[in-house]
Amino acid sequence: MIKELSIRLLPRQAASESSIKDFVCREYALNPREVEAVSVLKRSIDARKRQVMVNLTIRIYINEKPAEGLFHPIQYLDVADRPEAIVVGAGPAGLFAALRLIELGMRPIVLERGQDVHQRRKDIARISREHIVNDESNYCFGEGGAGAFSDGKLYTRSKKRGSVERILAILCQHGASPAILADAHPHIGTDKLPRVIENIRNTILQSGGEVHFGTRIDELIVEKDEIKGVKSHDGKLFYGPVILATGHSARDVYRYLHQNHIELEAKGFAVGVRLEHPQELIDRIQYHSPEGRGKYLPAAEYSFVTQVEGRGVYSFCMCPGGFVVPAASGQNQLVVNGMSPSNRGSRWANSGMVVEIRPEDLPGHDVDGVLAGIKFQEELEYQCFVNGNCRQTAPAQRMTDFVNRKVSADLPSTSYAPGILSSPLHFWMPPFIADRLRQGFLHFGQISHGFLTREALMIGVETRTSSPVRIPRDSELLHHVRLNGLYPCGEGAGYAGGIVSAALDGERVAEAAATYIKNRNN
Repeated sequence: MIKELSIRLLPRQAASESSIKDFVCREYALNPREVEAVSVLKRSIDARKRQVMVNLTIRIYINEKPAEGLFHPIQYLDVADRPEAIVVGAGPAGLFAALRLIELGMRPIVLERGQDVHQRRKDIARISREHIVNDESNYCFGEGGAGAFSDGKLYTRSKKRGSVERILAILCQHGASPAILADAHPHIGTDKLPRVIENIRNTILQSGGEVHFGTRIDELIVEKDEIKGVKSHDGKLFYGPVILATGHSARDVYRYLHQNHIELEAKGFAVGVRLEHPQELIDRIQYHSPEGRGKYLPAAEYSFVTQVEGRGVYSFCMCPGGFVVPAASGQNQLVVNGMSPSNRGSRWANSGMVVEIRPEDLPGHDVDGVLAGIKFQEELEYQCFVNGNCRQTAPAQRMTDFVNRKVSADLPSTSYAPGILSSPLHFWMPPFIADRLRQGFLHFGQISHGFLTREALMIGVETRTSSPVRIPRDSELLHHVRLNGLYPCGEGAGYAGGIVSAALDGERVAEAAATYIKNRNN
C-alpha cells in the first residue's frame, strides 16, 4: 500500500527520513516494521510565527518497496546524421534548447563565445586576484551562462510555460541532487552547477551534436527575410535555423541587430545594489529567535517588495550563506552579483536591492530609442568603476549611512573578494534610484525589525537583473516577427528571468524550430 500525506513537523522532526518515519508511525498508528520507505515529495519552511515549522508532503510505502525512481531519465537519440539547428549561447536556454532538439530528432550546433566551465573558473579567479576582466570569459559569458556561477536557484513563477518538474528532473539526470525535486525553493549551488553543466554538454556530444567554445557570432546570414545561418568572428559559417540565446549581457548582439534594422523593443528592467548582511542576523530576524537558525534549519532567506513613487523597490536573487562577486563582462565596468555554494555556509547573506525602471524613466530615451536602457546601464557601470578607483574594488556604504546620507567612516567585513572602499553611493547614484532605495530601506526596516542596520553593507552596482530590450517574436510560432528561422530565446531576448524560466523557454523555442525544419524539409 502507498499513502501520500501532508504533515507539519518541528525542524528537528523533519531533519531526516528516519525521524519523519518515527513521527508518522506514532501519529498514524503504523507498525514501523511494515513501513518499507518514506520519501519526501515536497518540503517548505513556514517561519511566519515564532515557532518555525516544516511542511512536508510525503509518500509512505507500507508492506511495499518503492518500484520507481524519483524521476524517469530521458533517452537521448543519436542525431549525428539529422537536420541541424544552430544554438547561439550555452546558458540554460541554449543548453536546454539543444537537449530538446535532440529529443525531437534534430542535431544541435551549439556556439558559445566564452570558454568551458573549467577555463571560466580560471578567468573568474583573475578578476578577484588581478582585477583583469576577460571580455569573452567571465561571470556572464561562457559555458552555463550567467547562471553557472550563481546560487543556482531553481524556482520560478513561469508555471504556464512548461513543466518545471521536467526541467528539475533533467538536471537530476545530469547530476543535480534529487533534493531539488522536493524543496519549495530548490537550488543547486555554485560549487555543484559546473559538473551538471559539463554533463549536459557531454550528452549533447554523445548524441552527435556539436559544442564550439570561443566562437562569437558576429553576423546573421539573411536571404529575403529568412535566416540561413550565422558567421563567427573568425569567419566560419554555420547553416541552419538559429536559436538566439545570448543572455542579458550580450550588448554587442543588440547593437548588431539595431544597426541592421532587425526589430527590437525597449522593456523595463531594474537597477540597484547588492545588500550584504551577516547571515546570523538574518537568521535571527527570519526565525524569530535570538539563537538564530539552530541545528536543523537552513540559512534563512528573505523577500521584500514595496512601491515608492510609482515604481517597485524589491529584493532580487537573494543568496543566503553566499558571496558577492564581480560580474563585469567588459572593460571599464564594475558590476556585482551574488552566489551561494550548495551548503550556503558563508558568514554572509546578500541580495540585490533594486528599483524598477521603465523605458520612459531613462534620460535620453527619446534620442537613444531602444538602446537607451543599455546606454544607461553602461554609464552607471562606468561611474561605479570610477568610484571604485578604476579597478574591480567596489564602492560600498553602510546601509544606515546611505539612508542618512552620510559617508561611511569605516566598513564591516565583506565576502566581496576584490575588496571594497567607502563611497557615498547616495551622492553619485542617479537620484531617482537612490531616493527610492532609501525610502524602500526605511519601509523594510519598519516591517522587519533589525533589517535596517549599520552592520549591513551596500555594494555597487547591480545592473544585470534582466535585459533592457526584447527581441520581438511571433506569439505562436516563436520566430522573430519578421525573420523566419530566427528564434529569440531566454533572458537575453526578454522572455525569461532565471535558470528555470530560461530552460523552459529554450525547450519551447526548440520545439518551434524543429517544426520549422520539418515543414521546410517536406
